[in-house]
Amino acid sequence: MVKPIDAKKFDEIIDGMVDVVDKSKEELYELTEASREEHLLLTKDLEQTRKEVREKIAEGDELEKEERIYRNRLAEVNKNFNIYSEEQIKDVYEKTHDLQAQLKMIRQQEKSLRIKRDYIERRLVILDEMIERGSGLVTKVSIISNYLTDDFHQISELIKDANQKQTFGLKIIEAQEEERRRISREIHDGPAQMLANILLRVDIVERTFTERDREEALKEMQGMRSMVRQSLQEVRRIIYNLRPMTLDDLGLVPTIRKYLANVEDYQDISIDLSEHGGIERLSSKYEVAIFRLIQEAVQNAVKHAVANHIQVNLSIDTKQVAVSIRDDGIGFDKSEKKANSFGLLGMRERVEMLDGEFVINTKVGQGTTVYIKIPLK
Repeated sequence: MVKPIDAKKFDEIIDGMVDVVDKSKEELYELTEASREEHLLLTKDLEQTRKEVREKIAEGDELEKEERIYRNRLAEVNKNFNIYSEEQIKDVYEKTHDLQAQLKMIRQQEKSLRIKRDYIERRLVILDEMIERGSGLVTKVSIISNYLTDDFHQISELIKDANQKQTFGLKIIEAQEEERRRISREIHDGPAQMLANILLRVDIVERTFTERDREEALKEMQGMRSMVRQSLQEVRRIIYNLRPMTLDDLGLVPTIRKYLANVEDYQDISIDLSEHGGIERLSSKYEVAIFRLIQEAVQNAVKHAVANHIQVNLSIDTKQVAVSIRDDGIGFDKSEKKANSFGLLGMRERVEMLDGEFVINTKVGQGTTVYIKIPLK
């Protein structure tokens, strides 16, 4: 038998969760500030590089003028070869050759500085986006912290049974830690690996440019651009999974379309979506709830059902929203399913909060179908 806990113990659990959220906010803030510092340093470096480019251009232009004068003098010497002494001819040839060598070196230095300048400018664009995203995430985490501090302490007063409070708190912590592990794995396997590869490629480009052929270095840089683009796409996918911005901007149906398309691409699974009804937007609480329910059901089919195909049916009218998610996976025996399965329990509780109906039909080897009906009030 689980030992009951009192309201004070539950408040301690909530306080611990608030501390974790606050520490996450501090870490996000530190990462954002580090990006700002790098941005500041790169901005100074960019100004210096631009100055050096201008100086090299001016220096090259002056050398080009002087080199043109000596080329004309060399042409005159060649035309009237007999009237000049051997010393004069040698001097003109050597001076012209030296000026041409200097001009070539200056133009090469100018080109290298231009490449450096362009790289810094691209890096600053990426940092600008990282700073903006980081600032937005800090704000969102602050909102979550306030929610935990205010609303969850009110929940503590409403929940009378200490046993229920303990179970509820532990479920929240487990869900939070599982989500943190998932995000950590995605970042480690995706953007972190890509950024490490980009650093290696930077070293290769530098060595290639200084030791071998410039064309080969350019090809390496083009490969780096593709890797940076892939890394950015992966980060955007992770952010999208946390909270799709299209849900607020475009509404429920476009967001579901995009989400299912992303799952198809990343999980190599066939998903069909059938839509019925002409209502474009619902209240925010319904759109968020329905999206999360479909997301949870699809993820269950992908992770646990070993499905090859998923069929999602969505019907919206003025009275209700009806959803069914059917997969051709392995199914399960409901009588043997753990009663405290957090994923299904969370879905059922979310539907019941909206006075809806939640039904699961499944048999071993015959797939699973989730039916959801939510009345619109």
